[in-house]
Amino acid sequence: MRHLWVQGIRPTASADLPPPLMSPLDAHRRLRGPYTMGGALVAGLLPDALLRRPGSVAAHDIELRAVAPDLRHLVPARRESIAVRLPKPERILVHAPRRTLRLANGLCEFVHDQLSAADARPRSLVITGVHEADHTDTELLAVLLRRIPADLLTLVVCAPPEWRPADAALSAALADHADQVGHGGQVGHGEAPAVPPRAPGGLVDLDGVCDDPEVHARYARLDPQERMALHDRRADELAAHGGVGARLGAIPYHRLHGSDPAAALRALAFAIEWCLEAGFHHAVAEFGALALPLADPRSDHAAWWRILHSTATALASLAREEEAEALFDLARRESTSPQAHASAAYSSAMLRTRHHDPAKRDVDGALALVNQAIAISTLLPDPAERAFKLGFDYNGKALIQMRRGRIDEAADLVEQAIALAETGLPPGTHPIHRLVLRANRAQLAARRGRTADALADLGAAIDADPGYPDYYLDRGNVHYRLGGYAEAVADYETAMRVGPPFPEPYYNRAEARFALGDHDGALADLDRALELDPDFADAYANRAGLLAALGDHQAAKRDAERGLALTPGDPYLLCALGQAEMAEGRTPEARAAFDHALELDPALASAWANRGILQHENGDHEAAARDLTRALDLGEDPALLFNRAMALRAAGHPDEAERDLRRALELAPDDEDIRRELHPAHS
Repeated sequence: MRHLWVQGIRPTASADLPPPLMSPLDAHRRLRGPYTMGGALVAGLLPDALLRRPGSVAAHDIELRAVAPDLRHLVPARRESIAVRLPKPERILVHAPRRTLRLANGLCEFVHDQLSAADARPRSLVITGVHEADHTDTELLAVLLRRIPADLLTLVVCAPPEWRPADAALSAALADHADQVGHGGQVGHGEAPAVPPRAPGGLVDLDGVCDDPEVHARYARLDPQERMALHDRRADELAAHGGVGARLGAIPYHRLHGSDPAAALRALAFAIEWCLEAGFHHAVAEFGALALPLADPRSDHAAWWRILHSTATALASLAREEEAEALFDLARRESTSPQAHASAAYSSAMLRTRHHDPAKRDVDGALALVNQAIAISTLLPDPAERAFKLGFDYNGKALIQMRRGRIDEAADLVEQAIALAETGLPPGTHPIHRLVLRANRAQLAARRGRTADALADLGAAIDADPGYPDYYLDRGNVHYRLGGYAEAVADYETAMRVGPPFPEPYYNRAEARFALGDHDGALADLDRALELDPDFADAYANRAGLLAALGDHQAAKRDAERGLALTPGDPYLLCALGQAEMAEGRTPEARAAFDHALELDPALASAWANRGILQHENGDHEAAARDLTRALDLGEDPALLFNRAMALRAAGHPDEAERDLRRALELAPDDEDIRRELHPAHS
């Protein structure tokens, strides 16, 4: 059974679907903004879940509170960062772009919990207005289509016939998991009427989401003053209820179409601030584009700057760096505020340092900009503001110097930033700024081989904010590099518990499990990572390598090809593809894959090793020995020594082969294959 994609604004009645889970959901973002659909889904499931499965509610408190803010009073916060208790100026961390994918996966698992009870029956759910949904809902819908079996809950996705998803994940999910039903197709519920047209917000289409042509016609017949008056009244009615959802959807829309531009700007400013703090970057970018023409840097510079900076921050998070830079250029033209110029210089430096396209990164230009920020921040009159801003700038400059390969200079800059925080900021203020600096110092310490210092700083950061999962990952990675696999696994598993589900802890635990010899556990973790994020290319590379090692070469090849479709120039994936081709006897294809991998990364030992094995198997033993030597130059390994010994022996160099076997036995004294080749008469 598959989900359905109806190429029409709503399905018509028939007996093709299971009974409805709840009334149809309208995903139009103009109603409640981000998670219009997701919040309505939570509202329909939460009452029963609180009664019958309170443990599931508690397990997904972060997701439920983020997706349905107007129901937060029903979902106590069990896991949270210290940021929620701080004044807004001290909440300096911006959510990563994939934050909403974490929320979507968590909510999907909550939905699955409710549908999987012992007495559960197959259900269906109609979703309309998908063509006007916010990114949060299209992303959530893609996850639901991928992860909820259609025989458990059949999703019926309705949109106009001409609509095609702009979101790549939704497009792929519909293609892979849904059957298209043409305009006028007969789908619906045997025990329920067809989905009714949307009820208009009054006698005219005030909300702008009604699909009744007569309602549109009534609205068109009104004169402009009548329209504005009705929008004003509708906004006032919604504001009187005090809910967050309407303030992220309908209220900004009505204020924009009402008679008071200042009220519209206030409504948009609230939505921008709320969505940025929640990590809903697409909505921030959309609201910001509407708000900036209404804002005036001369009459209210502070409000204008907050909107501009928030919008640019969201654009940068969405890999739309050129648009973000254009806003900072606007700030440089329109503002004379030292704080604004310092912040614009710093932010522009970060855009050039972190650009999603490596070819467009410019660390030298970034260095010039961050130095400009430092020069301005040094002149700020307020000591606490100066200490905070300079510390921020030094930390950014440390990232730039690290990218330039100047690790010691980067470490010195972070130390200066920490000293400024300790001596220049009032006690107890800016705890997130302080722990970020310590976590960054830990990263640099780890790079310099000072692992004890790295673990101490990461431990301090975790103690300061135990509800932030990323630092557990960082500490787990240090433990892993030290060979403390059990400690690494413990940290990765804590990261899994303290936040919504995301792939990195499972990907990292897979590496630790592999090192511990638990190949089945490693494979399960990689499966889980890719279930949470099918675009996680590194997980394809590792799973392909593991599958090849386990002898499933066809599956390994599929993973390598999937990964290469996402990152065509990934040398690890090319190496995995070469292994699969080699196992299937496709020598020219395997050789081409290894050659390409080594062109991209000459320091990839596995590519040298595998190409050496390929050449040995095809009779070119001298070339095989050369390739295996290159692999050994990158790190001594008994398996590589054994393979080179076999190639050297076949090439007529028995003494060199024996030396390799003796060294291999020193490194792996219990390896029977090495012992047998070294002492064939005794085997």
